[in-house]
Amino acid sequence: MNQTLLVIDVQQELIDGSQEVNPIFNKEQLIRNINKVIEKASELGVQVVFVRDLDVAEGEGNGFQIHNEISIPSESRIFDKSATNAFYRTGLLEHLKSQHIEHIVIMGCETQHCIDSAVRTATISGFDVTLVDDGHSTLGNEVLSPEQIIRHHNTTLHGHFNVDHFSIVRNSGEDLFSPTHNSYREN
Repeated sequence: MNQTLLVIDVQQELIDGSQEVNPIFNKEQLIRNINKVIEKASELGVQVVFVRDLDVAEGEGNGFQIHNEISIPSESRIFDKSATNAFYRTGLLEHLKSQHIEHIVIMGCETQHCIDSAVRTATISGFDVTLVDDGHSTLGNEVLSPEQIIRHHNTTLHGHFNVDHFSIVRNSGEDLFSPTHNSYREN
């Protein structure tokens, strides 16, 4: 099965924060978990794809770059986006289709925005998705804490489907690149 690890918006300024914005919730653990899954992907020969948000650090400088503590395999692909959805006008969908990808493991920021839209768009675009439950984070908002948003999305997106394709939620310690989606199709 052709698979990819999709890591969204893990840029320096978004993770560490700035004068105007706080650091992402639980950033040290998030970085460790992303690196752990990148290592697993590399060992299995699974391509790693990063998506960067052009709104972060106004799309330039060190703040715009992928966080300096995240391992970037040399063969990784990087796409830049201007919308919340990583698939919107980025070339990502075309790239994944050209690689005959069937399963996408998703990690990154922010949970209720870019992660949610990527999971949902991927399922309607013909991919099975595994969202890493301890591999995405957020700043929170005035209504919900980061923990509440993360828990809500992990619950909501586990078993989410669009007729033929599913998203499931698994922990970074699990064998993420051995998908279990067929067990949902059989029910």
